Amino acid sequence: MESVDQLAKKAIELKPVERIRLVEAILYSLDKPAEHFERGWIAESEARYEAYKRGELEAIDWDEIKTRYKR
Repeated sequence: MESVDQLAKKAIELKPVERIRLVEAILYSLDKPAEHFERGWIAESEARYEAYKRGELEAIDWDEIKTRYKR
């Protein structure tokens, strides 16, 4: 496998449109969440919503959260 430096040198030699396509492909690969994480977040959000509906979890107003964590 080629090193990052070798790949970067090759990428720089590409035409601008090809470089953009390469960057988009790399960013897409990073942006796509792992399937097991996605399933975990779905399960967690559904569990929290059910707890909220049962009265076991309180909601906090968005304005209160913004005020609390304002920098």
